[in-house]
Amino acid sequence: MNRALLTGALLVALTAVGCADDADPSSDPRRADTTQSVRPPPRSLSPLPEPERAEQSRPTRPTPRSPVIGADMSWPQCPKGMGIPEKRSKGAPLPLDTAVYVILGLTNGPGFYPNPCLPDMVDYVRERGLLVAAYAVGSFPDQATVERYGELGPFDGSTRDGALANVGYQQARFNVTSMLRTGLETPIVWIDVEPVPDFEWSSDKQANAAVVRGLARGYRAAGYRIGVYSTPLLWEIVVGDLSLGVPEWRAAGLTSRAEAQSRCGEDWVIQGGRAVLAQWVAEGRDHDVTCPGTSDELRRWFHRY
Repeated sequence: MNRALLTGALLVALTAVGCADDADPSSDPRRADTTQSVRPPPRSLSPLPEPERAEQSRPTRPTPRSPVIGADMSWPQCPKGMGIPEKRSKGAPLPLDTAVYVILGLTNGPGFYPNPCLPDMVDYVRERGLLVAAYAVGSFPDQATVERYGELGPFDGSTRDGALANVGYQQARFNVTSMLRTGLETPIVWIDVEPVPDFEWSSDKQANAAVVRGLARGYRAAGYRIGVYSTPLLWEIVVGDLSLGVPEWRAAGLTSRAEAQSRCGEDWVIQGGRAVLAQWVAEGRDHDVTCPGTSDELRRWFHRY
């Protein structure tokens, strides 16, 4: 079709029909007046209630877990009569069923003497699905032991303190071997520093401290983290002001759980480390309780098979 003719046709159609908004509604039955059938709106409307706003979520700190109870045991809990003459086992009571974790002692008192029933104790925690860790008593060597191990280690064995540190290093290696032989797994080894009857520390705190430094290095060299078990008084008596700055397991002796938990406080710092565990003795058993913060990270301090 010719463009001029198409434009003309459109103009004619628009003139005939008109715009919808201008058309007379009475001319179309479909647009008849229906105002009589429509209810007029009310003069005023009540305001609609505002929608409830969702409470803005606020970040909350997780609630710390309650203290967790455990125990420790070593050669005294072995069947009666085992071990070296100075440290015969006593058949002492085993941990209560409420214990969630157990810390196993590696020695039969002094260094270089293994816990005589450590394999059975490892089986004990495995069978019960308990969390487990390890501790080991450190001790001062006699002259024969210094002569045997004083040159074996990373320290200068030509000096007194270097030779003693090498002995401590070898004590740690001995205990690591015990763990490997028995399948005892632990992320940490607690170094027990306290007087050892029949195997006393020397009166020279610097010499004693050299042994403890060697112990610490020996465990670390084997891939373990370390902590110390003691009290502020016993630590000072044995090694003076030695500070390793490592985690602490604090002893309260023959007291109560409440007293043990109080040892988690700043008044009972041993050598500048964080309080992780506290211990008390009752009814022939060594009981332990976690210090604040430890309950939320048990896997950091214990192993579960």
